[in-house]
Amino acid sequence: MATYRGVRYVAEQLESILAQLADNDEVVIVDDASGDATVEIVKALDDPRVRIIEVTTNQGYVRSFEQAVLASTGKFIFLADQDDVWIPGRLELMLTALQSSSVVASNFAVLGGGSRGNVPELKSGDSNHHLRNIFGIVVGYRPYYGCGMAMTRQQAEIFAPVPPYLRESHDLWLALCGNVAKSMVHLDEPTLLRRLHDENVTPRGWRSLSAILRARIMIVRAFAEAVRRTKNASKRLL
Repeated sequence: MATYRGVRYVAEQLESILAQLADNDEVVIVDDASGDATVEIVKALDDPRVRIIEVTTNQGYVRSFEQAVLASTGKFIFLADQDDVWIPGRLELMLTALQSSSVVASNFAVLGGGSRGNVPELKSGDSNHHLRNIFGIVVGYRPYYGCGMAMTRQQAEIFAPVPPYLRESHDLWLALCGNVAKSMVHLDEPTLLRRLHDENVTPRGWRSLSAILRARIMIVRAFAEAVRRTKNASKRLL
């Protein structure tokens, strides 16, 4: 988890996560120089499974997620935003999917029952359509959200470090890696309640044409890097 000025929501999210974890599981949090009481709220939970890393200079959420993944020790790694709520059963459902794939991506529902807006749902039937999924990522219509994703330790070794030019879309980077490796599963079920508010990092409206073009170029570069890393990982296994 990457936290930044999360005082309003982080306790509720952590409680929903911890309720599903075993005693030997861990929650690794990188706090991105929040400057508010986020760290104090996390520490007040006083749960030995929670480990928080405090960053003194703001580095952005992509670098914070990268740092958290690198600091984790588990066999399976779940990404979590600070302001959502995990639906009971999420852990078991996604762990089952990771028995046969390296990356799993689920859908989300909106906290309070609101509308998803223009965000389409992932479909399990598209799981094996890897080229189509990659095209959808590059074009921008395949809805992969990091808050609904998890990976194996082996995949994490490809995911991190995140390419330095990626200042956003760590989730699309993970989805590229999973689809390039042909080891990606979509779940039809929502596994979390996503809280929509004005401070969400993911934009809810349309971006400018120049911003869209820059993002697409970045994703194409990331695709090439995912291919390179996946090939290198396959060679190491031979």
